[in-house]
Amino acid sequence: MKKYFFLFVVTFSILLSCTSKETTTYYLIRHAEKDRTDQSNGNPNLNFEGEKRAQRWANYFEDVKIDAVYSTKYFRTMETATPTAMTKKLRIQYYDPRNMYDSIFRAETKGKSVLVVGHSNTTPIFANKILGNDIYENMDDDDNSSLYIVTISGDEKESKIEKIEQLH
Repeated sequence: MKKYFFLFVVTFSILLSCTSKETTTYYLIRHAEKDRTDQSNGNPNLNFEGEKRAQRWANYFEDVKIDAVYSTKYFRTMETATPTAMTKKLRIQYYDPRNMYDSIFRAETKGKSVLVVGHSNTTPIFANKILGNDIYENMDDDDNSSLYIVTISGDEKESKIEKIEQLH
């Protein structure tokens, strides 16, 4: 009788593990406030407020499981991603905003929690590509506080935007 009970428990455990859904969560943010003093500079750094916000993002994500940090190769996005990557002891990985959410990115991030730092015109598009639906429009140029959270669990996809004005 004990053998059958043990066999039942093992079989049930295996079946349960096979049916559990793998969850992937993407946290998408726009870079923090950039230096706007030189309008001809196409790759500005963060300004003082942006540096403070980048650190506050790191504080925000302190208790959030993050497995990977992605950024475009612009100073303002890398500088926004750096404090979080450093606190999580992760290397910033780069993505091409012209080729986002491709099969390689999907495979590398499947089942993980991922921070993606982009721009006002790429962050909502990235969320839309993950969702497979054009839900979100471009962000306002002064919006540095929106957090897009996209969760994939099995075939189900959910998303929301949170305004994180006052970061701790």
